[in-house]
Amino acid sequence: MRKYTLPVAVAAMLLAFWYSPDAQEILAGVAIFLFGMLMLEDGFRLFGGGRLESLLEKATRSTPRALAFGIVSTTLLQSSSLVSVITISFLSAGLISLIGGVGIVFGANIGTTTGAWLVAGLGLKVNIAAYAMPMIALSVLLVFQKPKGLRGVGYALAGLGFLFLGIHHMKEGFEAFREQIDLARFALSGLLGLVVYTLIGTAATVVMQSSHATMVLVITALAAGQVTYDNALALAIGANIGTTITAILGALSANVQGKRLALAHLVFNLTTAAVALFAISPLRDAVDWISGHVGIAPDDYALKLAVFHTIFNVLGVLLMLPLLRRLVAFLQRRIVERAADVSQPRYLNEAVDAFPETLESALRKEVRHLYDNATEVIFHGLNLHRNDIFASGNIAETVRKSRRAIELDIDQRYETRVKTLYAAIIDFTTRAGDKSLAPEMADRVYALRDVATGIVKAVKSVKHLRKNVVRYTTRPQGAVTDLYDGLRTEMARVVVEIRNLGAARPEDRSVLTLDQERAEIAEASRTATRRVEELIRAGRITAAAATSFLNDSAYAYGAMRDLIEAARAYYIERDSAVAEVERLLQMDEDDLEQRRARPGGAPPAPEVLH
Repeated sequence: MRKYTLPVAVAAMLLAFWYSPDAQEILAGVAIFLFGMLMLEDGFRLFGGGRLESLLEKATRSTPRALAFGIVSTTLLQSSSLVSVITISFLSAGLISLIGGVGIVFGANIGTTTGAWLVAGLGLKVNIAAYAMPMIALSVLLVFQKPKGLRGVGYALAGLGFLFLGIHHMKEGFEAFREQIDLARFALSGLLGLVVYTLIGTAATVVMQSSHATMVLVITALAAGQVTYDNALALAIGANIGTTITAILGALSANVQGKRLALAHLVFNLTTAAVALFAISPLRDAVDWISGHVGIAPDDYALKLAVFHTIFNVLGVLLMLPLLRRLVAFLQRRIVERAADVSQPRYLNEAVDAFPETLESALRKEVRHLYDNATEVIFHGLNLHRNDIFASGNIAETVRKSRRAIELDIDQRYETRVKTLYAAIIDFTTRAGDKSLAPEMADRVYALRDVATGIVKAVKSVKHLRKNVVRYTTRPQGAVTDLYDGLRTEMARVVVEIRNLGAARPEDRSVLTLDQERAEIAEASRTATRRVEELIRAGRITAAAATSFLNDSAYAYGAMRDLIEAARAYYIERDSAVAEVERLLQMDEDDLEQRRARPGGAPPAPEVLH
């Protein structure tokens, strides 16, 4: 069916062009208007530099704030669909709560009504095309500038200019149409008219994926007398239903939370539309009463339509706000989250790809998910239980008591719990690299990818240890068992220290802690080697067992270093002022003298590896 959609649409447009040249102006006006919306959205993304997304994260701490954010952001962007898609992205990345996301959707429905006021109050009464041309001309100068902020302003200015130009052409097209054909003769009254024109408004919005564009089309047609006032009211109701299509499409690639928000959007808009349809007569009377008190002329149906659009959206919010928690409970019952499959990515999906903040946050959480899986495999590979170690007050004693072999196919567990997540992370960061991220953001994304690589290397090292750990630690065998228990203790201690680092407040984390761990590991490795030499000389360990241990200790201490470096990159801000001070504190006097001797205290040039 889909493959015929485009040819049919093109054929219908060509037929309309042939039948009436004025249809060209109307359809061109719609196209210019939609193009303007896209440019306006792109402009705010560039100009905002992530500020909109950052505000969204902070705006959901209470329902009134989420509602206000939905109103303001949709008023600025003139697109409730874009705000809904951004919200789904943040919800999928776990940055906001479901109740906060629903609050934003409620506010977006009120914010989208400002577009109708803009068109009815300004676009039809002022020659806005005269303002559109200078705005577009000025925007060209700005979009070719290097600073992202200036380019963002240029795109936003061009978008606003094209919005005005599109409105102008739609208005002119319908005015010319009135002289050739009166579309108002197809008007339907009563319940049939309400139903038919509501469906037409829904279909038009689904096709254009913009209720704002539908409302502009309806208002300009209404002003030209091409649709009746009653039918225009039904078209506005239908536009509210159709606007949910963008959120639904955006949620197809989202996780469970994103799908819940899309359903909330649909439930809210359907409920609001149902109330408006059933209460159409009282609402029409309310519009007349309000219009009379604010000075809107009785025959200014375009402005009265804007009043109606605002009233029924505000009414919908007032009706649904007291039921917000019940709505969230319904969504959670209706779309049930399956039991977590730790072998599958939890946070990486296409819904979080569109915005840098959600992209980085989702990737960070997925790397943590990989680490949790990896530490379970590492502990089981060492014949240890993670919960026993984390609850222990004496790790060495807990390790000595852990003699029972854990049934484990470590290769299969690595494939399902570690490799699948690592492959998803690599694929995700590759996609992120194609999105022209800001250099700082790209560096953080690739740093997280390297963290995942270090975690996987640690697991692969433990795979090499597994055979001899089972051989020498499931029953006491003298000195060789003590050696392997020492390895197990050191690795368990490193994982516990990383866990403590993660639980600490960000301002309390220090790179010195990890550097101390790395120094202790190096000393433990040297001590273990000397201990093996002493045991061989004393005849307490065979040369074969000693060789096995030395090979295994190299894997074990390599795994510990990989985990420490991963923790350093994940938790410590490498470019922070605190980190710089700590690096300076670690330098000896010779290092400081060399640093002072270089021009500007610049770091030495990197070595070239051959």
